[in-house]
Amino acid sequence: MAKSRESTVFFCQECGYESAKWMGQCPGCKDWNTFVEEPVKKVTYGGRNPVQGTGRARAAGPVPSVLSQIQVRGEDRISTGIGELDRVLGGGIVQGSLTLVGGDPGIGKSTLLLQVCRHLSGAGHRVLYISGEESLTQIKMRADRIGAFTDNMLLLCETDLDVIEEAIRGQKPEAVVIDSIQTMYSENVSAAPGSVSQVRESTGVFLRLAKGLGVSVMLVGHVTKEGTVAGPRVLEHMVDTVLYFEGDRHASYRILRGVKNRFGSTDEIGVFEMRDRGLTEVRNASEYMLEGRPDNASGSVAACTMEGTRPLLVEIQALVCHSNFGIPRRQATGTDFNRVNLLMAVLEKRSGIQLGSCDAYVNITGGIKIQEPAVDLGIVLAVLSSFHNQALSRTLAAFGEVGLSGEVRAVSQARQRVAEAEKLGFQTCVVPFVCAADCQKNSGIEIIGVKSVQEAIQALF
Repeated sequence: MAKSRESTVFFCQECGYESAKWMGQCPGCKDWNTFVEEPVKKVTYGGRNPVQGTGRARAAGPVPSVLSQIQVRGEDRISTGIGELDRVLGGGIVQGSLTLVGGDPGIGKSTLLLQVCRHLSGAGHRVLYISGEESLTQIKMRADRIGAFTDNMLLLCETDLDVIEEAIRGQKPEAVVIDSIQTMYSENVSAAPGSVSQVRESTGVFLRLAKGLGVSVMLVGHVTKEGTVAGPRVLEHMVDTVLYFEGDRHASYRILRGVKNRFGSTDEIGVFEMRDRGLTEVRNASEYMLEGRPDNASGSVAACTMEGTRPLLVEIQALVCHSNFGIPRRQATGTDFNRVNLLMAVLEKRSGIQLGSCDAYVNITGGIKIQEPAVDLGIVLAVLSSFHNQALSRTLAAFGEVGLSGEVRAVSQARQRVAEAEKLGFQTCVVPFVCAADCQKNSGIEIIGVKSVQEAIQALF
């Protein structure tokens, strides 16, 4: 007969590492002060190890399969009806997948998934929306703002995992939305909802349902002040896809980025705009990012970056002025702060531009964060434009990686970047010299190839 006894263990909130005692540093992820104490219920089976079992139980276990005999079939995907979301997912929702959507409060996670449910139910798919945070009336009020729903859309307000599992098995939906995973709880775990134990147990239950029944499950996850999903780090390892909503909730734009995808690329992004009837796709993201560019203003340069297979034009703004303090102030928004300092050091060493006594502020407009080194040349030109107080042409775009010797190095997919600039009406494009010949093919704009930062200065200033 099974006997249960309660005890307490310590879990790491970052990686889920379990320990019998509290430790200052986690041995798993090496983070400090991340252990929390939580009660757990352990079950013993009359002194026999339930994992070991008897010889008869071991003999009836699963039989390993030969790799060469496994049949591979194509992925069954369901279109969400939202092109930007399908792009990030890699073509649609995979049947039997587990997707996690995270983001700041009020950014639009629940609105986006409710719009997905509307499109899926309208296409004849049975959808179950389970909310642990809102009432049926609240969901109905938000749904009325989005549009009309069919009878294939089912709602359930519940947080008990046993009741939810029974409802999923009884209703047999094709897609399930859980809003949110931090509100779910299981009676088998003696811990509060949202704790490490409950989040891990709840995710495990939905993982078994998704893989066993072939149901596509989408989870909403709260985030911490650092911007990561709250709860154990093992949560992101268990799911198939992790999507993050970025952007200021007080602004109209939203950027959906995939940070993990077992069925597609993680380089794609989706751009949305929040309106009174929900989230609207921004199909021409480059034009949207360049809206409101100033005329004849120094320190403004358009640069082209690649987000997966999509070329994206963004405006880089720089403000350089003499400092009134002993230590100049440097600030970067939307790009790596250390990368900006490195590029300014290259300008001082290789081009003789004295920036050591100047404050410098660099900003990528549109709220997007760019880590690609292809925007190096754009940052350099923006800093020089502000330093000389000389405005560059509004129809000028630039891209290229800048090395420590001041050389401008080649970047990938240069022709696609030039084509995007030409489509938006740009007339001149400054590119690495090794890419110039390829960019000039079938191009109707002027291509300026530069080998170094010094050549770019001579050509433009």
